[in-house]
Formats: sequence, C-alpha cells, structure tokens
Amino acid sequence: MPLTDIKVKTAKPMEKAYKLADGGGMYLLINTNGSKYWRLKYRYAGKEKMLSIGVYPDISLADARQKRDAARKLLAAGSDPGEVKKAEKLAQKLSFNNTFGVIAREWHKQKADRWSPRYRDEIIDTFEKDIFPYIGQRPIAEIKPMELLEALRRMEKRGALEKMRKVRQRCGEVFRYAIVTGRAEYNPAPDLATALATPKKTHFPFLTAEELPHFLKDLAGYTGSIITKTATQIIMLTGVRTQELRFARWENIDFEKRLWEIPAEVMKMKRPHIVPLSEQVVELFQSLKPITDIYPLVFIGRNDRTKPISKESVNQVIELLGYKGRLTGHGFRHTMSTILHEEGFNSAWIETQLAHVDKNAIRGTYNHAQYLEGRREMMQWYGDYIDGLTINGSVIIGKFSVKTEC
Repeated sequence: MPLTDIKVKTAKPMEKAYKLADGGGMYLLINTNGSKYWRLKYRYAGKEKMLSIGVYPDISLADARQKRDAARKLLAAGSDPGEVKKAEKLAQKLSFNNTFGVIAREWHKQKADRWSPRYRDEIIDTFEKDIFPYIGQRPIAEIKPMELLEALRRMEKRGALEKMRKVRQRCGEVFRYAIVTGRAEYNPAPDLATALATPKKTHFPFLTAEELPHFLKDLAGYTGSIITKTATQIIMLTGVRTQELRFARWENIDFEKRLWEIPAEVMKMKRPHIVPLSEQVVELFQSLKPITDIYPLVFIGRNDRTKPISKESVNQVIELLGYKGRLTGHGFRHTMSTILHEEGFNSAWIETQLAHVDKNAIRGTYNHAQYLEGRREMMQWYGDYIDGLTINGSVIIGKFSVKTEC
C-alpha cells in the first residue's frame, strides 16, 4: 500500500532500522536514531542497484515520488539513474570550481612571474573591483556575452574607457586560458569590442624643434634636485619611458661599452631593451655616481633610498619650469622621433630605439642586434644636436652623417 504523509511523519525508530515501501521500488528507510532517508531500488544491466533520493522532511513524500518517476524515465530510456546523478554532482562541482573568479585567479598566478609587482597588483585589483562582483561567481562556461557586456558597461558609464578596453582584453585572456584548459568553449570578449565605446587616443604634449632651445635654457637654470634634473636630461636624450628610467640600476649600465641594458620586467612590453649611450648621456650618468653609486638604483627617492624617484618627478620638473600642458616626460619621445625622421634616419632604427614592438617577433629580435651600431651613431648625432641648440634656434649638426640603409 502506498505511503501517506501522516504515516511518513509518524514513523518511529525501532531497535533496528526498517523500511516502509511506497511502490515502484521506492521506500523510506527509518534508522535507529530516527533519521529518515528516501531510497529507490532498481535493476540496471541485470544488476540490482540503489539510488539515494534524499532526506525527509527536506524531501517530502510528493517530492520523493517525483524524483522516483524521473529516475524510472531514465531507466526506460536506457540510462542508469545512479550514474546520471553522479555525473550531475561532478558537473556541479566542476562548475563551482570553474567560476570566472577561480579561473581568473589561476590565470593571474600562472602569469605573475612575467609582470612587475605593480602591474600584477593592478590587474587583480581591477578584476576585484570591476568584474568579480558581477560575473566572478558564474561558471565560466555558462557566461553569456551580455553578462560580460553589462559588467564592462558599468565602466563605460563612468567614463573609464581606456581602462574598460584593457579590462576587456584581460577578460579575453582569461577566457582563452579557460578554453585551452578545457573549461570553456567560447570567448565572448573580442566580439564585444564593437558594442562598447572606443577611447579617444590622447597624445602627450611635446615640444617642436623650434621650442627646444628655450626649454634647454630653462632646464639649465633649474635649481631643484640634481637627481630629477639629470633624469629629465637623460629621458630627453634617450627616449626611454619614465618607468624604464626610474628603475635604472647601476649594474645594468656598462660605461666601457656605453650600453644600458633594461631588463624585461621593467619594459612595457616585457622584452629586454638595449639603449646605446651617447657621450652626453654617459657624462650625465657619471655625474650621479658620487651621489647614488652606493645604492642599487641610479635615481633614488628622496625619502627612501631603496625606492626610485616618483613617476611624476620628471613632469614636476617640467611643470616647475613653466611647461605644464605643453610638455611631458613621454613627450620627449615624440620630439626625438620627429627630429630623427626629419633628418632622414632609418625608421627601423628609430622605432627600435623607442622600444616599439616589431609585429614580426623574429624579425624584431634580429633587428635588435642588427641596428645597434646604427642606433649608436644616431643617438650620438642626437646628443650633439641637442648640445648644438642655442636660444635663437640655430643648430650645429653633429659629426655623424645621416645613414638610412639597414
């Protein structure tokens, strides 16, 4: 006889566990401690098996019957209900362990040793603030393009367009990592580019060749920190980025060979870079040796000698000289590029000097060595050119002729 709700509810424990049958192979197991479990006995491939349906009262009699009927339908279709349940549990476990947040942190850990500490922290902080609160707990294989789009649009609405672009790219890297590790099949990030606002490219202010003599005169009269003044002069004469300059170490400067080797972890594109030094730059570096040679860093901070000058130090010099809005430290790169191109120097030499990545990585590695002597000549010309500028704008051309062949 089928069970009733009253009979199930009032069933008392006995000295031994016992069963109350409901029909169709399902029964209620009452243990000696009073706990009650729904079970289904069935046969599959000639073997008797048992399926756990749930615990009473969490699973009511009606609920248990629905689960029993669903299991019997699986049997009728040729499936083993027990194995189906195991597969569902495994899928649920994998989904929990394969959320976007879990995989993003795994991807971040795999990449961490390739990044600088600052960049590494910036990436995970951005995920924590802008992505994880919205899709971090979602199984990555189930995330729809609209879900990621909505998270990114929150950044778009507050005007952080450039940051949004970078975050979308990083999300794409996480999805690609999930795909190659077998936990996702589709990367929605690239397809969202057309649905989001495009950040406008902003160019750093820079000086023209005609404006340089006035700036050089003002810089010569600067009476602030000799370390930041020298940093400004070196960044102007080499075209390196501010970060590359700030983290310059004495051990990476070879005065005999007149080379500055910048390690990959400092570079924007995470590739080592070699900078040939003109006589002018060598003299500038040597002028700092009596001040900072006892420390690993060339451009030591004012308050903490183990840290470099701040990333705004060069721009602060520029601002104090009255050039705020007209020039930045990064703008020296544009000025150098313009002058060297106008003088007819080989574009490949210039792009390599500025550490612009060659789209062909193999060719880029080859050119790095091939162009070194050409860049030596070019940078000495540029050092002489800057030395030759006078306040009226006339220029004394350096002793090196312009060469354009590879």
